[in-house]
Amino acid sequence: MSLLDIDERILPLLELVEFDRSPLTDIKQCGPCDLGFIEGGLCNAENVTVLREFRRQCKVLVAVGACAINGGLPAQRNHLDVRDCLASVYDVVPNDPELPLPLDQVHPINDVVRIDYSLPGCPPSADAIWALLTDIIAGRTPHLGHGLIHYD
Repeated sequence: MSLLDIDERILPLLELVEFDRSPLTDIKQCGPCDLGFIEGGLCNAENVTVLREFRRQCKVLVAVGACAINGGLPAQRNHLDVRDCLASVYDVVPNDPELPLPLDQVHPINDVVRIDYSLPGCPPSADAIWALLTDIIAGRTPHLGHGLIHYD
């Protein structure tokens, strides 16, 4: 959602790119695309399946945010048993075959697929997103200079 923080800069961007899949459109399937942004760590088997398919479709894949890059806050459960975590959250541990199978640990994106660029931050700043986007669209290697990267 930090993409929307680029504010009015999104208007000229819309003349250059076509958004295919986003949380705003809720499109579940996507076709081949030039650039994909992915956020969040991998917490369950469905996350891994979706990520692998997305990687196959993207020429360039960008990991966006701390959770995608290093697992973020959800990775704090990695030193605990996943069954114990579920038992402490739910009165009865969910056991529905339609629920995605939780992974024993939360993984960053690059544990499963190759990523081309990382955009750190929680969330990354709109200016950092803009700089990365404009560099990639212009065919330049993204360079996030001083002040654009935040690790908070």
